[in-house]
Formats: sequence, structure tokens, C-alpha cells
Amino acid sequence: MMDRAAARGRKLISIVTPLYNESANVDELARRLAAVFDLYTDRYDFEVIAVENGSVDDTYEKLLAVRARDARWKVIQLSRNFLMEGGMTAGLSAAQGDAAVIMASDLQDPPELIPQFIEKWEEGYENIFQVINRRPDESRFRRFCSAAFYRIINAVSDTPVPRNASDFRLVDRLVYQAFNTLGERNRMVRAMWGFLGFRSYGIEAERAPRHGGRSSYNFLLFAAFAVRGILSSSNVPLKAIPFFGAACAVFSFVILAGVVVRAYLHGVPFDGFGTITGLMLMLFGFLFLLLGLVSEYVGMIYNETRRRPSFIVRATHGFETTD
Repeated sequence: MMDRAAARGRKLISIVTPLYNESANVDELARRLAAVFDLYTDRYDFEVIAVENGSVDDTYEKLLAVRARDARWKVIQLSRNFLMEGGMTAGLSAAQGDAAVIMASDLQDPPELIPQFIEKWEEGYENIFQVINRRPDESRFRRFCSAAFYRIINAVSDTPVPRNASDFRLVDRLVYQAFNTLGERNRMVRAMWGFLGFRSYGIEAERAPRHGGRSSYNFLLFAAFAVRGILSSSNVPLKAIPFFGAACAVFSFVILAGVVVRAYLHGVPFDGFGTITGLMLMLFGFLFLLLGLVSEYVGMIYNETRRRPSFIVRATHGFETTD
């Protein structure tokens, strides 16, 4: 397809979208993407790389039906659910476009924003992403957690993530090919673009509600995602442990000096048992908290040393070399 596009003088844009139990959204996604493609019939060719991410509904069958109607659609079926990060990685590894658009399949990432991405790409930007300025369907608690996550990761990371940046973005071929060379298994894709650099531009837009189906989001998944993202983006928490230990040691010596002075002036107090017990419990609590932090890093190192792939492909449709 790229050769034919080059012969006609048109560039190719790849749309990468992971899908997990998105049966209710497949047809509407295809319709709205086709409407965007129709705006560029004389300028660009498009391919859609739909990554079926271990769904338990009929998402896969619907994708094959869409592909039967529209040859621009290509389907990758993964062997199980490798989460959003694995789905995006699988799609980008198969992309062939001069640029790639990464988007969610539930239509919270509106396809109608893609023309604005393309416009900025034509101006020379290489990484154009959505900055979410409003989330009308999200609770205050989720918005609070999201804001706290960005504050923490930007405080500890050498390559901060723009606040409220979305995974919905267009990246130039240079950018996503550089992304494909990154070998870590514990990854938060949203935080990796900053490490790569390139000319970036954020476009503010409201995050749309889901078109259909139910979200797989829950607080535990978000918490795990946040912890993995922060730890994989920085080793500052590890560097903080010696300083925290030194502070606790200084505090303990100050308390000990105070106890010695009081004992010298007033005798040994009988009621000090509660204070000592409380301090011991506090220090042991902090100790196990820090050991837990270290164990998270050790677990991530273990996963990296196993070098298991970020995704496993079960079947492909629409790729000339694998059909």
C-alpha cells in the first residue's frame, strides 16, 4: 500500500487502535473514521491497525466484518489481554505510515480531532497530542487522582508528562520507529514520548464520553498503572530512601538525647513505655513501607530480566506477508 501511495504522491497515515470488549463501538468507530478519511481523498492514504486485545465478546468478529467491507482495515488478534500498553505497542510495531495516530476505540478519543493533528504535523511538529481540558463524565475522585498522579510523576521524572496529556496523538514515523526500538517491558507509553524528544504540540480538547459498552476502568487498575508509570519513569524514590533513613536517624538521636537529659535532671520516667512503643511502631511502619518500595523495583527488574514480549500475536488479517 505504501508503494501505491508513493506512486500517487500521497503519504500514508496509520491509525492504531487497541480494542478490548468494544463490540458496541466497532461499527461507529469505522463510520466516523471513514468520514475523516473522506476529507483527505486527494492528499493521504490511510490504514487502520485494529488490535483485538483478548476480548471475550464478539469484537474480533465485528472487526473482520469491517475489514471485509473496507480493505483499509487491518486486524491483529493478540493471544490474551496485554492491556492498553501492550495493544498500542503491538499496533505501532506493525504501522507502516509516514505518521501514526494512536487512539482509544471507545470514541472517547474523537476521530474528528485527527484533522487538527494532521494540520500541526504538516506545520512540522512530530508529536501532536490531546490535552484534556474537561472530563464531563468523570467523578471528582477520579479527577483528583489524575491530578495527583501528574503532580507526582512530573516531580520525580527527568522527562515530565504534560499535565492532562492523553494517549490520543499523532506521531511522525521517526518518532514511532524510535519508540519501537525501546526495549523495556514495564512501560507507561504516555511517559515514554517525553524521553524520545522531537517537536511536540498539545491541542486542548474535551474528553468525550464513551459511545457504548462499559469501561474496564477501576481504581485498583488505575493505582497499579500509576505506580508502574512513576517507578518506570524515575529512580528518584530509590534515591530518597537514604535521605529518609538519615532523617529518621537524626530524629531518633534527638529523642534519645532528650530522654537522657530528662533522666539526668528528673530521674527515669515511669510512663515512657507508651512513647517508646509508639516510636518503634512508627519506625517499623516506615521501614516496611520503604521495603515495599524496593520490592516494587525488584519486581520490575525481575520482569525486565525475563525479557518476555510486551504482546503475543495470535492471528493477523490484511498484512500481505502474514495472511
